[in-house]
Amino acid sequence: MIADPQPQFLIFDLDGTLINSIPDLLTALNLLRCELALDPLTAIQVTRMVGDGATMLVKRALGDDLFEQRHLQRFLELYGQHLLEQTHCYPGIEELLQRHDPKHMALVTNKPILYTHKILAGLKLSQFFAAVIGGDSYPHKKPHPYPLQQALLKLDGRPQQALMIGDHHTDLYAARDAGIATCFCAYGFGNCGDYLPDYQVTDARELMTLLPGKSR
Repeated sequence: MIADPQPQFLIFDLDGTLINSIPDLLTALNLLRCELALDPLTAIQVTRMVGDGATMLVKRALGDDLFEQRHLQRFLELYGQHLLEQTHCYPGIEELLQRHDPKHMALVTNKPILYTHKILAGLKLSQFFAAVIGGDSYPHKKPHPYPLQQALLKLDGRPQQALMIGDHHTDLYAARDAGIATCFCAYGFGNCGDYLPDYQVTDARELMTLLPGKSR
């Protein structure tokens, strides 16, 4: 349990933390690979590729030797057509968000901001965040601390008042360098690398115990 008092400000990652987006990412990547006469990937393979933004995702899916910038643009086109077909919140996430003040919550993801907003709107999550930052919102993305620092500025919070909740070592390293406590979501797509998080959950519903908030 987080020691009393609870953190005043919560910063969430998106993919693998709040939502499971693997099925739709898999669809878009395999459509791209089909166009290039490549064999399809599995969900397990794609899960291991997620976390560092769209460019790195496509590079990993195609390989550095094959990757060209036009492949990234084509993937984004395909993903935009399928991004809300199967993507869904993890169990307990909506109730968790409902229990906390939106003015004290931010979303910081490496996903492009256009698709981030579309997914939040499609899943009716937009109203929960006072700040939403995507991988292309600033020159730096996670694991650089800058996006988290900007999120805190928008929330009018300080690092020692905040908690970063994410499923990838990029979330943890960004938070560490921003002076923010960390909660690792082991149920997600990534790993914590060599970083020891302050807190860890193995199921999204455990976040309700860790961050009970207030009944609404």
